[in-house]
Amino acid sequence: MKLLLKRYFLLIIFLVQILINSSLGIFLPRSGDPYESILQLGIHNYVEQAQPVEVPVNNAAFDFIIVGAGPAGCVLANRLSENPNWTVYLIEAGGTENIAHSMPVMAAFLQGTHSNWNYKSTPQKRSCFGMRNNECFLPHGKVIGGSSSINYMIYNRGNRRDYDRWAEAGNVGWSYNEVLPYFLRSEMSSLRGLEDSPYHNQSGLLSVEDVKYRSPMVHAFVLGSQQAGHKYTDYNGETQLGVSYVQATTLRGRRHSAAKSFIDPIRYQRKNLHVITLAKVTKVLIDPKTKSAYGVDFIHRRKKYTIRARKEVILSAGSFNSPQLLMLSGIGPKDNLEAVGIPQIQNLPVGQRLYDHMCHFGPTFTTNATGATLFANRITLKDVTQWISGSPKTRISTIGGVESLAFIKTPNSKEPADFPDAEIIMVSGSLASDGGTGLKEGANFRDDLYNKVYRPLENREHFSFLVMHFHPKSIGRLWLEDRNPLNWPKIDPKYFKEEEDVEFLLEGIKESIRITQTPAMQKIGTELYTESVPGCEHLEFGTDDYWRCSIRTLSYTLHHQVATCKMGPSSDPTTVVNPQLKVHGIRRLRVADTGIIPFPPTAHTNAASFMIGEKAADMIRNEWMEMVQ
Repeated sequence: MKLLLKRYFLLIIFLVQILINSSLGIFLPRSGDPYESILQLGIHNYVEQAQPVEVPVNNAAFDFIIVGAGPAGCVLANRLSENPNWTVYLIEAGGTENIAHSMPVMAAFLQGTHSNWNYKSTPQKRSCFGMRNNECFLPHGKVIGGSSSINYMIYNRGNRRDYDRWAEAGNVGWSYNEVLPYFLRSEMSSLRGLEDSPYHNQSGLLSVEDVKYRSPMVHAFVLGSQQAGHKYTDYNGETQLGVSYVQATTLRGRRHSAAKSFIDPIRYQRKNLHVITLAKVTKVLIDPKTKSAYGVDFIHRRKKYTIRARKEVILSAGSFNSPQLLMLSGIGPKDNLEAVGIPQIQNLPVGQRLYDHMCHFGPTFTTNATGATLFANRITLKDVTQWISGSPKTRISTIGGVESLAFIKTPNSKEPADFPDAEIIMVSGSLASDGGTGLKEGANFRDDLYNKVYRPLENREHFSFLVMHFHPKSIGRLWLEDRNPLNWPKIDPKYFKEEEDVEFLLEGIKESIRITQTPAMQKIGTELYTESVPGCEHLEFGTDDYWRCSIRTLSYTLHHQVATCKMGPSSDPTTVVNPQLKVHGIRRLRVADTGIIPFPPTAHTNAASFMIGEKAADMIRNEWMEMVQ
């Protein structure tokens, strides 16, 4: 069954390639298994094939070097290269997107490709019990576009209190009123009923739109949530609390990543922008006497190169790779650097704080809504041809099955009344949607768990909730195990180290079940699926203790890691960069990615990453323009 479903999905992509190639008059050579080669090697960006691929020149100099082409890095490359007098060098360890990245329904499968760094946590003591070796997989984009090219495309900026708290912690310029213009600058929204909202903009580069394909189950959930007392809201507007259909970074039903929005339109038009792919940066070059960054070393096609920066080096490699690079370059905790034999240039708490949003994968419900569940084998050739012709209303445009979000308060909350504690994510399927070939593998769930709980759902109409806790107290860390830049850092999120984090998820689960008892949800025959999770069978299903056990077993991350390069004033000993994103004590070196976020936000971090890129670009431009004057 697994092999059949995998081949089915690969065949769809194969057909897409044939149709697109035929329309363009292009036929790409293939070798080996024609199906596997499409997913593993990718269908190359057709525009890029007609363009020369840039080759590094050793010891070349550029004004700005940007390491990492995630959302923040792509925005920075775009905005800084607007000045024709500045040269910008963008370095990405991965390759370019292909047709699979453009298909929103393929999100789960992308987690298992070379577009993902495939990081995993250390074995967890209090969570991830349903994963092989108790290791949670930690997806992180390795492609032009970064995680925006492999994520589930949810656009959620966060709560105004998030940013006001940043400012209160000493981060001048980062209050909500000061960052909102940067969110708006990026956004090109197409959201029904919000055309005149002051919280949205229609003229940016990043498309944010309603998902046009909606199942009958999501309509029942949105109505049922309102019947349960949750008002309908624009969660990127005045208030988050309530329920809404999801807002997605898609354009007419196709993924609109940082690559598609900020790099592809300019990559071959701006001669001052240089983009190097498949290049692994190994070190930031820093003069130990002046403590000034002046370039980077990287490996491209097994050859080492040095590139020099006339103005700045900017790390936008993400919450894992940016701190790893800082430590490899001599910036980090003294004990860790000494242990691996790296001479210390600056003693900073790099990687010593790591927050993440932990989810519970479930609960799951069966329904009588015929044909509503997202199953791989329900995607037809008609869906493919309509999607290729431009229709955004086929199953291919559903963002991995995510259809609606509800932002809730929990009874144990100590936060202000307008500050959500948890999010209920409504998904029109489960691990069973792809027969265990995509989402299960991308999350590292064990076979025995899948076979017991999810395999019986492969032919049944059903949906799931992912319940996410916004403000965890548990703090993890990241460190170097050795000085080899090609090895992974060690990542220990320490999920549920603080017991109260489990209790917030428990309350979220209870509220999600309460919503399903409403008339709207009962109308589609919603029933709680009661198959016990392995390891929790000794507990009565549905009791608090059962759900606590299930929470620790069905642990799931939405890759929202923050604070590994925490932003704040130098007087705060937990911080790595200042409010201008400059590394404390080091000249001409900044970090601009979600690693600088000081506290776990009431948000999915993709939108914030675009904002950070926009604000960083303004700060950099203003500073260097003032120097000229």
